[in-house]
Amino acid sequence: MTFADLTAFYIDQLSPLYDRQEAGSISRLALEYVCKVPGSFVMLHRSEVLNTQHETALIRILDELKTGVPIQYILQESYFYGLRFKVAPGVLIPRPETEELIDWVVKYASASPNTNYVILDIGTGSGCIPVSIKKNIPGAAVEAMDISDASLDIARFNASENKADIHFWQGDILLPNVGKSAAIYDIIISNPPYITLDEKAAMEENVLAHEPHHALFVPNEDPLLFYRNIARYARVHLRKDGALFFEINENFGPETVKMLLAEGFASELRQDINGKDRMIKAIAT
Repeated sequence: MTFADLTAFYIDQLSPLYDRQEAGSISRLALEYVCKVPGSFVMLHRSEVLNTQHETALIRILDELKTGVPIQYILQESYFYGLRFKVAPGVLIPRPETEELIDWVVKYASASPNTNYVILDIGTGSGCIPVSIKKNIPGAAVEAMDISDASLDIARFNASENKADIHFWQGDILLPNVGKSAAIYDIIISNPPYITLDEKAAMEENVLAHEPHHALFVPNEDPLLFYRNIARYARVHLRKDGALFFEINENFGPETVKMLLAEGFASELRQDINGKDRMIKAIAT
């Protein structure tokens, strides 16, 4: 079986779960992982013949994929902003949309003469946000918090593997007086839960079955629950000229801007590469 044969087989077998393009991307990730070659090699050497050991491993991965388990959980890794991260069912799989948010933060920080930012990521999950920020703003002091001790264990592992010095702490942003009362930050960033329960029906079954619901969903009656609580935390813990960055639900862009204004923040709403309302930068007024 060649790389091309394997890709065609994956696309055929995964057709009930994924479209052709996504199934092809999944096959490439599996080939990269098993054969220990870069994606460019897979694409340029489609006639490369798999040895028996690699073919067996790839079929085993396919069997798991057909049960709906995401490829990232099977391989226990995901790439984000050019870095490799360990992932497990207790944390969300990093998304490309979040890379756009990181890019905005990095460019914002690079445009300032301040090289000693103090930055907090709220709801860190795998740690992909603070690790990526620390690697690209090395002078920053970066902290990250999460409600889940299991997530924090994975985030600490990812920080260590990527040689990123980050202070992690456990906390629930929905509780009053979370964290250190005297803590002050230049930038606060968060990709909090924002999918309403009504939106579950439109989601892919493999996401619903395997990714952590506590990191995905909010009540229908209060879709801005986390944003409002983070904004109130930021009113106390963000410097006067500091910035608050959010990834948001595309369906609640104007509502999020309005809420932030009521909480004392002037916001800039930005669309992602697909033209969807996806990111906000907010400055205290």
